[in-house]
Amino acid sequence: MQIEKYKIDSLNSDLAASHTKKLDFIKSEIDGIEAIISKLINFQIAIPSWALGTGGTRFGRFPGGGEPRSLEEKIEDVGLLHALNQSSGAISLHIPWDIPQNHQAIRTLATQHGLKFDAVNSNTFQDQKDQEHTYKFGSLQNVNKAIRKQAIEHNIKVIKQGIELGSESLTVWLSDGSCFPGQLNFRQAYQNTLESLQEIYAAMPSNWKMFLEYKAFEPNFYSTTVGDWGMSYSYVQKLGEKAFTLVDLGHHLPNANIEQIVALLLMEGKLGGFHFNDSKYGDDDLTAGAIKPYQLFLIFSELVDGMDARGMNHATDLGWMIDASHNVKDPLEDLLQSVEGIMTAYAQALLVDRKALKIAQDENDVVRCQEILQDAFRTDVRAIVAEARLRAGGALNPLQVFRNLRVREHLIGERGSLTVATGL
Repeated sequence: MQIEKYKIDSLNSDLAASHTKKLDFIKSEIDGIEAIISKLINFQIAIPSWALGTGGTRFGRFPGGGEPRSLEEKIEDVGLLHALNQSSGAISLHIPWDIPQNHQAIRTLATQHGLKFDAVNSNTFQDQKDQEHTYKFGSLQNVNKAIRKQAIEHNIKVIKQGIELGSESLTVWLSDGSCFPGQLNFRQAYQNTLESLQEIYAAMPSNWKMFLEYKAFEPNFYSTTVGDWGMSYSYVQKLGEKAFTLVDLGHHLPNANIEQIVALLLMEGKLGGFHFNDSKYGDDDLTAGAIKPYQLFLIFSELVDGMDARGMNHATDLGWMIDASHNVKDPLEDLLQSVEGIMTAYAQALLVDRKALKIAQDENDVVRCQEILQDAFRTDVRAIVAEARLRAGGALNPLQVFRNLRVREHLIGERGSLTVATGL
């Protein structure tokens, strides 16, 4: 299914008067709106191929119908999202869940939908039906050299897939660790993992980046071999200038100061990018900004400040991707909400008066510092975000268009009500 542009334009016209009124008001209140709109238009958030179907929990899965049955249909779904919000211009593939059979045809299809291929993601946290050795006791850390070699070779195959698609980065997430004290020699596990990563790193093209993700717990609950940002930073420092830490917002212990982590990694030149989601208790993979919108704003505030200090391009110098699993929502609606939450937080961060904040910080004016940040956070930037979408050719209200055009019903009609997407 594709959404014709005239249908979006027609629904936009119904909202035009109200939108113009809201935009004129915020323009009268805030200077520099045009620069913010320009940054928002350029900012793109990759959609992972595994988030286009219904997720689930250990206890059950409740599919909603019309899920993409192939990589081609997943690309079409991301194309739908991008047509609506003009901010989802990339897709990230997980191998071996989504292996292209014809790379040129897949690239052509993506181009037709205005998409490029973001980072490719390896999978050594699951056993695949055709693999020789099990990852039950780890992959890159495993005490068995043959298992480590199998995991290394898988990552190299993923790199080759990415080269064919035009990707320029590899994301590595390891579930390696231990469930019980004494099960694992921590130092040996670290060394095995480092040596394995070094082999993978050596196989990357010169223009590629490696993103090393971390996670505090699950599926191993006593230790994880890349358990926090410091451990990831230790690895990527040793690997070289093409290796970076990737931050998943759900991969922290409760109440972790993620914005401080982001600031320090960015200062050290080792922040590679983000997997956006939200959480209440752990790695919940909820809609970005649904639970902790102020934290998301504070993270973006540090990003804007740190990237500007280094002269970085907001849109291209870090990797931006949603990583979520949907069990009770329509996946496409949830992704539209997540993109909106991310763009809102980014726009609010662009409003922060940096000069005034620096003066307040230098004067130890704690109250003034808080007020400056909260003034930006409490500003209703929805009209600014909507105007950026409108100028880029998208919908003023993507979710409303999705529902008015009965997109999910059309997908069920085309694909059936019992389809199951590959992946989670």
